[in-house]
Amino acid sequence: MIERFIEKSMYGSRWLLAPIYFGLSIAVLLLGLKFFQELAHVIPYLFSTSEVDLILLTLTLIDIALVGGLLVMVMLSGYENFVSQLNIGSDTEKLGWLGKIDSGGLKNKVAAAIVAISSIHLLKVFMNLENIEESNIKWYVIIHMTFVGSAFAMGILEKLTQKKTTD
Repeated sequence: MIERFIEKSMYGSRWLLAPIYFGLSIAVLLLGLKFFQELAHVIPYLFSTSEVDLILLTLTLIDIALVGGLLVMVMLSGYENFVSQLNIGSDTEKLGWLGKIDSGGLKNKVAAAIVAISSIHLLKVFMNLENIEESNIKWYVIIHMTFVGSAFAMGILEKLTQKKTTD
């Protein structure tokens, strides 16, 4: 009887994650607002803005879009994997990857998104070299390579564990 109560309580506690995933949807909204704020800042100065500054702004907008996509992926996949299956009506368009990403695949997709975001940030650093201390550039590259190495290692581990479970 106590065991059954504990098991039901632990299983039911997965619903404590639901507000967290809902909170991520608010973060997506905030990113959307920031995206359009950045656009609004540049529009009055568009013709006097240098090409490099416009490229840096564009990279910032891409960064925001990638983070937003990452949030949506974590929010929806996390909810489906850890809380409950999404009950989306047949009249609603369903994302192609929804329901197909397990927790291992989600980790790999998050790692790949982090590498992409880090790559864009590193590109922004390289495009803005004159405003960055030389000693800091080395750290940007080291941090980026750490992300790349981690994502690579996670991918290899995922392949190894999938191979063992299929054998």
